[in-house]
Amino acid sequence: EITHVKPYKYFVDEQRFGPYAFWHHQHHFKETESGVVMEDILNYKVPFGILGDAVDALFIHREVESIFAYRKETLARKFGQI
Repeated sequence: EITHVKPYKYFVDEQRFGPYAFWHHQHHFKETESGVVMEDILNYKVPFGILGDAVDALFIHREVESIFAYRKETLARKFGQI
């Protein structure tokens, strides 16, 4: 769910229901001389306490990083790299 928006500056999405115990994702945009820079700030927590932390360390964290790396590559291909 998009919970906060400041047009041309940032927006925040938060998971209300789903696989994560907590998900708070900020998307920040900054205009520069050569284009727009996008920065993500992500905080999340998986459920199931210590077991969830172990699964996160072994698998989930890498998968989340992979998703963001793919998005970065896709945006760079479409819009160029700064």
